[in-house]
Amino acid sequence: MRTFNLFLKETRKSLNLQLHEVYNKTKIEVSVLSKIENGKRHPTEKQLLKLAELYNCNKEKLYVHWLSDKLALEAKKHGNLGLEALNLAEEKIRYGKSSALMSDFYQNLNIESRRYIGSKAKLTDWIITTIKKETKNVKSFVDIFAGTASISKAASPYFEEIIINDILHANNIIYQAFFSKSEWSIEKLNSIIKFYNNLNPSILDDNYFSLNYGDKFFDYLNAKLIGYIREDIENKKSELTNKEYCILLSSLIYSIDRIANTVGHFDAYIKKPIKPKELYFKLIQPIEINKVSIYNEDANKLARKIKSDLVYIDPPYNSRQYSRFYHLYENLVKWDKPKLYGVALKPEPENMSVYCTVRAKNALHDLVNNLDTNYIALSYNNTYKSKSHSSENKIKLEEIEMMLKEIGKTKIFECSHKFFNAGKTDFEDHKELLFITELK
Repeated sequence: MRTFNLFLKETRKSLNLQLHEVYNKTKIEVSVLSKIENGKRHPTEKQLLKLAELYNCNKEKLYVHWLSDKLALEAKKHGNLGLEALNLAEEKIRYGKSSALMSDFYQNLNIESRRYIGSKAKLTDWIITTIKKETKNVKSFVDIFAGTASISKAASPYFEEIIINDILHANNIIYQAFFSKSEWSIEKLNSIIKFYNNLNPSILDDNYFSLNYGDKFFDYLNAKLIGYIREDIENKKSELTNKEYCILLSSLIYSIDRIANTVGHFDAYIKKPIKPKELYFKLIQPIEINKVSIYNEDANKLARKIKSDLVYIDPPYNSRQYSRFYHLYENLVKWDKPKLYGVALKPEPENMSVYCTVRAKNALHDLVNNLDTNYIALSYNNTYKSKSHSSENKIKLEEIEMMLKEIGKTKIFECSHKFFNAGKTDFEDHKELLFITELK
């Protein structure tokens, strides 16, 4: 039975937050946070509200659970809320605390609620603030290698038009779900996911997903459930608007990302017995953008078709292909059920990026010289000093600087950044660099 303290710890880890980052945002001392998570002390009400806000939790329900874990000393002090907490505590004693019960804490999933290599979710404030300070008269903003699209989201309040692009099919579906301007019904989708959350996977038949991924990337029962849900979404497609279809697919990706038996991508699965985790399907939270265009193209080809005031470039850095890291989500979205190969169960290669090859430098040169824009903002980091060949950058920072200075006035900004590293490489003094070029 998960305690309240353990829930806080698991929630923090699911958001990829370190204790010192929580301290920076809440001013709750690291030693106090550690004791709270280890069950050695209870947070105060003020601390509770700060954590609820940071972790994007439903404050009222979190408050009720907090009270239920303070039964002995606190219940009598809180009147009706205390009685509600007592009732909830009784449920915990009788039935145990299921993930479905714990899901009450979560509001709808936001666009950052996903594990993704190279995500800029923790750097968005710095990147957007720097861009705004160093540019002028920018109305249209292009995120040409959008990835999680956290930069697009952060840019949307400040620029009149947002253009979002990525070559991966799954990412494009996610952008359509979060950003596209078309009709959808939350009542309809809530009814559908209520049905999914009441399914008993033990009575479901085997399917393409469970036969391939069961007891590998997901435990067997969850794999059956995921496969059933994906097939059902496809069967319902004619009854759904395009945005509803994309929301359901994106919500499935975000929901299963939390329970995948991986270190954050699908290049391999953890070779240990899988501890079953109950899958609880939750909806993503769409975002309103006044004017948005969404593309699913090769960045270098798109560069020749669009015009904007600023293009933000965050290309792949090394030899690790995103289409291979996230092949499972690509397969889940396309749902053409191809034959899979190798230990990692990958389909035939598709959407392989030239930026992950020795031709990366030429590709970037071609891109920046064919953009019709006033400014280029380019993110890159110093992982080229990596001890791992696969982590080594394909383009050196000096080469990028020279390339950009050839086409305009270029400034370089840097920010210390804790990298995502699934391997054993130890990067010292890791920094994110932001080049801003005003074109001639």
